[in-house]
Amino acid sequence: MINNISFPNLNISFNISRAAFSVFGIDIYWYGLIICLGIAVACVYGFREIRKTDILTDDFLNMILLSLPVAIICARAYYVLFSISDYIDNPIDIFNIRQGGLAIYGGIIGIMLVVLIYSGRKGLNLGALLDILAVGLLIGQCIGRWGNFVNGEAFGSETALPWAMTVKHGARTVASSVHPTFLYESLWNLAGIAALLIYKPHKKFDGELFLLYMVIYGAGRFWIEGLRADSLYLFGAVRVSQVLSAILFAAGIVLIIIMRKRTKAALAAALDEAEREYESEARQNQV
Repeated sequence: MINNISFPNLNISFNISRAAFSVFGIDIYWYGLIICLGIAVACVYGFREIRKTDILTDDFLNMILLSLPVAIICARAYYVLFSISDYIDNPIDIFNIRQGGLAIYGGIIGIMLVVLIYSGRKGLNLGALLDILAVGLLIGQCIGRWGNFVNGEAFGSETALPWAMTVKHGARTVASSVHPTFLYESLWNLAGIAALLIYKPHKKFDGELFLLYMVIYGAGRFWIEGLRADSLYLFGAVRVSQVLSAILFAAGIVLIIIMRKRTKAALAAALDEAEREYESEARQNQV
């Protein structure tokens, strides 16, 4: 199928085939290739950063290899759970991910489970891992959203803005003059990457970048999800991703405040201990 994605007010139009090429008669889709590119770039960043920690690259590689299948399973399970009515009559379609239906929040949950369990069993520095993961997730999400562009999906409600997008699947118009929410999220994530990398040398404790990721992504996704026309709903009334985004945002802020207070208290205690030791040594020298 050829998708036509256009921005009529800007006089920009793209005709894009969902399939990049075929192997033994099986179509390989651009969506999957773009997702793989996002994962690859995120992994390159991760391997570069992990060498700056005391975590072995073998452990990091193990987590990646474990995370990928778990993330796919959880992303699919999340999507199916909140659109179960689409699969009641044909439950076998649950396993047909080539027709779409992967939710990024489900994937993030899967990755987090692997990281938490693996790091706990190995006694690894969880905070350092999460800081690397924070930037890696934004990289993958920033690039991955362009897979939605190729598929002509993840668009928003109608708008009169100059960059309004129109989507046609073949000869069928599926959206006319809508928000290009895939683009909003990609640009928001790009800004988030820049913010985390700029702040990184100034972080107060391991894990702070991940908490900032929760705040940044939560805020952006809450806003963008409110514009989308294909949201998953809870009880048919509440946008699930908006609820999760609000929780992420609030939890991130609360945890940053708590951890900064603890870090400040620990530093003050360490300084007091050092001062006591110095005074003790001074008295011994006087004797």
